[in-house]
Amino acid sequence: MSIAVSFVLFGSNLIISALKKFIPPNLRIPIFIIVISTFVTTAEYLIKAYVPNLHQQLGVFLPLIVVNCIIIGRAEAFAHRNTVFKSILDAMGTSIGFFIVLVLISSIRQITGQGDFLGIVLFRNPALVMAFPPGGFFTIGFLMALLRYYNLKKKKRSEE
Repeated sequence: MSIAVSFVLFGSNLIISALKKFIPPNLRIPIFIIVISTFVTTAEYLIKAYVPNLHQQLGVFLPLIVVNCIIIGRAEAFAHRNTVFKSILDAMGTSIGFFIVLVLISSIRQITGQGDFLGIVLFRNPALVMAFPPGGFFTIGFLMALLRYYNLKKKKRSEE
């Protein structure tokens, strides 16, 4: 999934940044969505052609990249306002961050929802709810709370 998002992000940032002078302000978002959907469709067809099992597992999540706020947000906030080189660097940084977050969330959900990690059984009675969609929301909420706690502690230390 991360590779598909990276492909879409790199491609859309490149095209949008290169064509920013030709995109009328009142058509920005529709044009961004068309560019992004073109790269999503390309990624989906490539995955379907070369890795059909992965395509079947990812299912509806591949087409949902089109409406992913990260990609549209980066097109609007960064690629449209910066050079091609800076937009490529932004795509690289955003892609790496997205990959790290996906690995972190999926690892937490695997350990807590299945009780194992990389085939090593860690405990026998996992919290099965963590393996289902609500587990993703619980994990994200927990990570957000942890980040907020960290930022508050850091802010307190800097004030002292």
